[in-house]
Amino acid sequence: MKLAAIQMVSGTDLVRNLADARQLLEQAAAQGAELAVLPEYFCLLGQHDTDKLAIQETQGTGPIQAMLADAARQLGLWVVGGTLPLRVPDGDGQRVFNSSLVFSPAGQCVARYDKMHLFCFDNGRERYDESRVLQAGSQPAWFDLPARDGHLWRVGLSVCYDLRFPELYRLYAREGADLLLVPSAFTYTTGQAHWELLLRARAVENLCFVAAPAQGGQHDNGRRTWGHSLVASPWGEVLAQQAEGPGVVLAELDAQQIAQRRHQLPALSHRVL
Repeated sequence: MKLAAIQMVSGTDLVRNLADARQLLEQAAAQGAELAVLPEYFCLLGQHDTDKLAIQETQGTGPIQAMLADAARQLGLWVVGGTLPLRVPDGDGQRVFNSSLVFSPAGQCVARYDKMHLFCFDNGRERYDESRVLQAGSQPAWFDLPARDGHLWRVGLSVCYDLRFPELYRLYAREGADLLLVPSAFTYTTGQAHWELLLRARAVENLCFVAAPAQGGQHDNGRRTWGHSLVASPWGEVLAQQAEGPGVVLAELDAQQIAQRRHQLPALSHRVL
């Protein structure tokens, strides 16, 4: 299966971001991708954390979801919409879920994952606390993708900071996941230190492919994200990567490689906890 991890440098203009995302999805489809995954916050990286509250949508309606559904249907793609802000039912509108939605080539939303682990970081120069505007999700989520080659791919969903919590990915491995998705907006500081290390570790320890589309560059709000969108093999090899700037990172995923590696090193069957 050919996968496209889409890297963006999203700004403060929702309409422009959606147009940029659509263009990149078109490039992915033109290059033969079956599955295209957008990065976290693909629709907006505002001047303030609270800016995302103004564009929050109810699941099933809104311009962000309409763009994703239309792109999936018109391009014949499986599309994972990085993350977008979804309304908290019965909430006061001051917090949203940071949600990853999956659309089939029919344009139907077939899965939803709400980011469970909320990023908090303070090194004296940079300060982030997503819990000020985000509501944490409570459930893992995965979906099955029937590829053109006949293999049924089980795909586990996660977002950015989730990457630091290996128990989530082990749960997906127990459920038979072949591919783990990690749409992200890693800071330059933490990305430089840990991004590739963590992604390759999640691939190796679960003997799964890992695809991590990211925000990568200097944004309108002055923030710099690490980028380096990549796809890793079950053996921890980096199959494709792009350092910075918008682009489509393509990789061919071979399901037989998963079976081969798990036969050679049956670590998943050796778990004692």
